[in-house]
Amino acid sequence: MRGTSVEMRGIVKKFGSVTASDQVDFSANAGEIHALLGENGAGKSTVMSMLSGVYRADEGEIFIHEKGAQIRSPKDAAQLGVGMVFQNFRLVQSLTAAENIVLGEKSSFWRGRKWMKNKREEIEALAERFGLNFPVDRPIWQLSVGEQQRVEIVKTLYRGADIIILDEPTSVLTPGEVEQLFETLRVMKQAGKTVIMTTHKMKEVMASSDRISVMRKGKMIATLTTADTDELELARLMVGKEVTITRQEREATEGDSLLEVKDVDVYADHGRKALDHFSLNVCKGEIVGVAGVAGNGQKELAEVLTGLRGWKSGEITFDGKTVKSASVRGAIDSGISHVPENRMKSGLAGRLGSVDNLLFKSYRSEEHSKFGFLKSAKNRLWSQELVQRFNVKTPELETPVQQLSGGNQQKLLFAREISHRPKLMVAVHPTQGLDVGATAGVHDLLMELRGSGSGVLLISEDLDELLQLSDRILVIYNGSIIGESTHEEANRESIGLLMAGIHNREESAV
Repeated sequence: MRGTSVEMRGIVKKFGSVTASDQVDFSANAGEIHALLGENGAGKSTVMSMLSGVYRADEGEIFIHEKGAQIRSPKDAAQLGVGMVFQNFRLVQSLTAAENIVLGEKSSFWRGRKWMKNKREEIEALAERFGLNFPVDRPIWQLSVGEQQRVEIVKTLYRGADIIILDEPTSVLTPGEVEQLFETLRVMKQAGKTVIMTTHKMKEVMASSDRISVMRKGKMIATLTTADTDELELARLMVGKEVTITRQEREATEGDSLLEVKDVDVYADHGRKALDHFSLNVCKGEIVGVAGVAGNGQKELAEVLTGLRGWKSGEITFDGKTVKSASVRGAIDSGISHVPENRMKSGLAGRLGSVDNLLFKSYRSEEHSKFGFLKSAKNRLWSQELVQRFNVKTPELETPVQQLSGGNQQKLLFAREISHRPKLMVAVHPTQGLDVGATAGVHDLLMELRGSGSGVLLISEDLDELLQLSDRILVIYNGSIIGESTHEEANRESIGLLMAGIHNREESAV
């Protein structure tokens, strides 16, 4: 190794009565890829936020390249060569991707069109080099979550940080793109850069890292050499008990048709056709997985099915009835539940507590209100029962959900959606950013829905998740389904090639 580039000693951070970081020691070397693991709420994001200047440590010391560092802000961190790609993106929605990346450069918007054109070309070349392409001239609000994550990764690379913190960097990439990113990380490692990667994907940790640090309940539990450990040991260290990682077993289901989408055309916000003569079907008691790189129509598909977006032509039939127009209330009343790709943007109200968030879809019902007034005592008891049933860890029911860990936010969202006993669950990236324990819990919930006779449309770029859960896997590319595999037939190689638009091995060799 080429010396220690980051060292954190005795780091303490408290939020009220909650100790998020308890005397944490952490170090990473120059020329090293270091993975940081831990359950949601374990404190790993808090520790990395202090290294990147978002939070200030209450106690402890930070050393950068073996020199004491005072990191009071992201600007301080950037000047020290520390850059972080956050799970919750730091992007200006109204600006284009390219403008977000150059934002902060001195007089960046006063240098004329030629300067900006050169910057766009530089950004496009950088994105292409790392396999992270996205429309550089499109406003952030028109990009999918996956595309926004790519903008964040390229922004950090563009600014030349030599200590790069990546939070779930591969969650929207194809297997080929993941390998390309790992190759990039290896090149960065050889150049002496430090890469710190937080992720819940065990296979990626084992494939890419040199060392692994594990946190649990705000404490640093262990630091291991990757070559000397395995997935089961890491899972045990993360959750504090033995964890079995297996492919979900299933009994065959022969339910009636529940959802039929036939030759549907849908246009995205920017006028491009997002779904092109798109067709699929989902049966009762079936999980249908949709695989694809972000930006190929998955977002629009979920919005159409949940009443958030209309369609230009084609037919949609649900539970034997023709759906004539887009209606959120109609979708809810017909029995369609939705776990969106960005839980804090379109799934939960971060400033409100658990009770209000759980009531969003049912506050009008006689069970929860009378003569326009909410039944407060009854609703609180009902919410408490749901929180306990779904094991949502929250200090109080009134605690704003934005203060909960990602895993607990997702469990609360599932609690609301499943409490309505849906006929169809549309789940979009339901475990993105979650640790192994929270992921297993979400998978169990989806399998319970399947077992109860509900249909599940699972939209994900996580091939391991799709292979584990799906009865059938459909691959979407440029707004159309270009391949289908059963649970028994599906494999990573064939699906990964289809996600890249390659229909066979011979084509991939061209």
